[in-house]
Amino acid sequence: MIVVMGATGATGNALLHSLLALGTPVRALTRTPHRPIPGIAAAHRPLVEVRYADATEPQTLHTAFRGAGRLFLALANSPAQVRLETRVIDIAARSGIGHIVKISAPAAEPDSPVAVSRGHHAVEEHLRASGLTHTVLRPYAFMQNLLRLAPTVARGVILGAMGAAPCNHIDSRDIGDFAAAALTRPDVAGGTYTLTGPEAVSYPELAARLTILTGRQVRYVDLTPDDLREHLVRRAHMPTWLADHVTEIQQLALARPETPTTTVTDVLGRPPRTLDAFLHEHRAHFSG
Repeated sequence: MIVVMGATGATGNALLHSLLALGTPVRALTRTPHRPIPGIAAAHRPLVEVRYADATEPQTLHTAFRGAGRLFLALANSPAQVRLETRVIDIAARSGIGHIVKISAPAAEPDSPVAVSRGHHAVEEHLRASGLTHTVLRPYAFMQNLLRLAPTVARGVILGAMGAAPCNHIDSRDIGDFAAAALTRPDVAGGTYTLTGPEAVSYPELAARLTILTGRQVRYVDLTPDDLREHLVRRAHMPTWLADHVTEIQQLALARPETPTTTVTDVLGRPPRTLDAFLHEHRAHFSG
């Protein structure tokens, strides 16, 4: 049995659909089991076992992992992430889970300038020390997160603090397909993979593409890191730690210019989804 944590989250839900497309039975974990899981049709329900689980409640994890052999671990980034994910790993090991696929982050290094990435490094180290077979996926920015730009795009601007630095994006559905391969294919299990889309696109270029897509002028406004952080906290109402994270990853893109990898194509035998295809799919969202 494959257990998917965060079955309603971006990557967890994408993985759930990927596994169901393969006809693979799955145990979907959620903190809201009374609510329908997005996109699960009646035809899929015989393959899906929905269970309540919360990483802050250890006993729910013991129950949810019972009888399973593989686990997909993807908790939302937060100040508590290291504590919660290491707890999940320890309980999984005691419950008989043999293989964990973990969503990590680029620059997962002990001295990374991005605090969240330092946390992912700590969890990766704990996973290695556990002795479990494990696969680490390090995806770059999710295309789905670009949908959060819609309110400012409606006003004709994109705000950022990374100049014209190229930025890797990847569709979360490609991450789901890759995670499904890692959970079901022995030739993929056990590696560490950096995942991107087919091109790295700067924010000025993104603004130009949205201008063509929406038919109205969209421009990129480059802010200082402090100004971006202040905007995210005061205008976008982000918690301070998340505003810091967004600012840090944009500064990292300046310090370490991003380039796409061929990992998705190499493993899945098909190219990853393009940014243009994603933008066209969500044209109505950006057009307002």
